Amino acid sequence: MKLMLRHALMTGRVDRIAIALSGLCVAHCFATAVILGLLASAGGIFESPIFHEAGLVVAIILGAAALGHGALAHGYMMPAAIGSLGLGVMAGALTMDHGLQESVYTLLGVGILSLGHDLNHRAGH
Repeated sequence: MKLMLRHALMTGRVDRIAIALSGLCVAHCFATAVILGLLASAGGIFESPIFHEAGLVVAIILGAAALGHGALAHGYMMPAAIGSLGLGVMAGALTMDHGLQESVYTLLGVGILSLGHDLNHRAGH
């Protein structure tokens, strides 16, 4: 162990590792500052109801397509049925005012849809 450390010190390996770690530290600090600044600036966009509604619509369309494809590919309807319940709850959340109740319904629908996707994936294998 002592010999390996001495060799690493003499060849400059420890210095290169220290330089690399310092560089990673600088990159981490810079990236953190930039990302936090962007998030603070974009926070208003993410709170906008249209952003949430558009995301839900895209998720519903993709979820329906994936569940439908799975049902046709492997012939099992249970994953599609469970996933469809989640899609329905998500679609219902679109009719609600932006707030806590809408968020709860969205998360509930997404959870049920995720279970349907998991079952769909398992049925395909």
